[in-house]
Amino acid sequence: MTKPCFRFAPSPNGHLHIGHALSALLNVRAAVALSGRFFVRVEDIDQTRCTQQLEKDMFEDLAWLGVPLDEPSPRQSEAFPFYRAALEKLQDLGVVYSAFLTRSEIKTFVTEYETDGKTWPRDPDGAPLYPGDLAVLSEGTIRARASSDASFALRLDMKKALARIGSDLSWQEAGAEGKSLFDPGNRVPVEADCWGDVILARKDTPTSYHLSVVVDDARQGVTDILRGQDLFHATSVHRVLQELLGLPEPRYRHHRLVLGADGRKLSKSNRDTSLNALRAEGMAHTELRRRIGL
Repeated sequence: MTKPCFRFAPSPNGHLHIGHALSALLNVRAAVALSGRFFVRVEDIDQTRCTQQLEKDMFEDLAWLGVPLDEPSPRQSEAFPFYRAALEKLQDLGVVYSAFLTRSEIKTFVTEYETDGKTWPRDPDGAPLYPGDLAVLSEGTIRARASSDASFALRLDMKKALARIGSDLSWQEAGAEGKSLFDPGNRVPVEADCWGDVILARKDTPTSYHLSVVVDDARQGVTDILRGQDLFHATSVHRVLQELLGLPEPRYRHHRLVLGADGRKLSKSNRDTSLNALRAEGMAHTELRRRIGL
């Protein structure tokens, strides 16, 4: 059998918080329990917000937690050719299109649509589904933008993608928190329609989270993905991309979230929960583990 492989994949675009600590430590614990491999991947696609100082702080936080950093940490900023190749394969399949609506145009369209009490559909993250260029722009305007230097996004045509796959998809949700890691769990049906036409890349950004994460996990041999419950529904998108690209299907486990006092999931802007701030205040990592229920 393939040796289990787990990863923790933070972005150095802000300081890690205690929610990241939970995810990192759960991955380490699972890798040890299953005699598997663990590594840290640096998701630094956003070269504007990701900085060397934040990355330095991130690795210091992880070392303080006791997260093993023995293996080299692959970087997404060094993997752009792999994302480009995957995007070209999807384009060759005919399931990618250029979308020219700006964020403000989408917002205006949705606002006007909902003025008479109707509700425009939204994805599981709360973002409005893409209405399509023709819902807002004339064909002439679309042609003009396509032939100019206008910004655009490359979107996955979800209906075409699902039609091309032609069969029901699911994923293995294994070993839920509180159960044995050897618990096979159950198959969860993919519900990708609720995401609409997700972005795969932009004119000035070579990949999106959805595309990069499935490409990286496959080429780095990740067999088990243990991440927060907030990414549960995104797994549907990832399974679609894996199927289209012919990538192996990993096992998934989605763990509980650490919530703030307001009941919402934590943000990197919450300094009172950042590992960097807690370390500076003299908190011991053992106290941090107790705080997050470990």
